[in-house]
Amino acid sequence: MREVSIKTEYIALGQFLKLAEVIDTGGMAKAFLAEVPIKVNGELENRRGRKLYPGDEVAIEGCGRYQVVSR
Repeated sequence: MREVSIKTEYIALGQFLKLAEVIDTGGMAKAFLAEVPIKVNGELENRRGRKLYPGDEVAIEGCGRYQVVSR
């Protein structure tokens, strides 16, 4: 599982995808979420505004698993 560090209280799922280098630009998030199954803490999620907090786990089909950690 790869760790993705954030320096704020939370990060939106769309921003997380860019920070984790899953997508190249934030504008790609909506289309990516519509096409690729993503689970946050074991539950399917497709809202790019979903808030992720340290300790949350994100599983992206074809990309791997990530954990949000605070800096």
